[in-house]
Amino acid sequence: MKNISLLSGLAVIALGFTSCKDEKQEKAQKTIDSYVSYVDSIKNVKADDLKADWKDVEAEYDRRVTDAQVALADIKDNKADIEKINTSKVKYEEFRNEMVKVLAPPAPSPKQQLRNALFGEGKIGDDMSFAWVNAKNIHSVYQQFVHTVENNKDSYSREDWDEIKLMYEALDSRKNTVEKEGLTSSDNRKIAGLKLKFAPMYTLNRMGAKSKETAEAKK
Repeated sequence: MKNISLLSGLAVIALGFTSCKDEKQEKAQKTIDSYVSYVDSIKNVKADDLKADWKDVEAEYDRRVTDAQVALADIKDNKADIEKINTSKVKYEEFRNEMVKVLAPPAPSPKQQLRNALFGEGKIGDDMSFAWVNAKNIHSVYQQFVHTVENNKDSYSREDWDEIKLMYEALDSRKNTVEKEGLTSSDNRKIAGLKLKFAPMYTLNRMGAKSKETAEAKK
């Protein structure tokens, strides 16, 4: 009777261990399946619709993939599950690459690129506001403008020269205001020298660009 009782006790303990192992493995399987489902659910959403919440999506993904990889240790024969996780990783990376393109700011137009070169990144937008130009920095603004034009004069198209002229006239208009706000005589003379340099450079090179475009059009 004692032996029977002992065997019965051992059987109960063994059953308990088996039950715990089964529960652990079942929980691990659910964790992995949850990760796979999460990736599939993301891929079914349009990239544009996830823009605002993308940081949260990435944080949730990192948590789930980490949990799934840890869960592999609790599954005895886990080759199939490893394959499932790796497949989902590839799916996620492909979708993530799409999101990078969606989240990237659009490339500036050729006109905006020219304005950025002449005045600095984002200084002049569609509103053409020169309010940031003042008596202290206007000389350096003219310097950057004229030197940039001089360095790139051979590459500008006729349309580029028209845009340059438009920006130059807007800057001159701002100078009229700045002169009343404390522009020094020294800076005024330096700006006058830059303007003398710009005027013939603009006239000659715009004519050259126009002649070149006319000649190419006749070919």
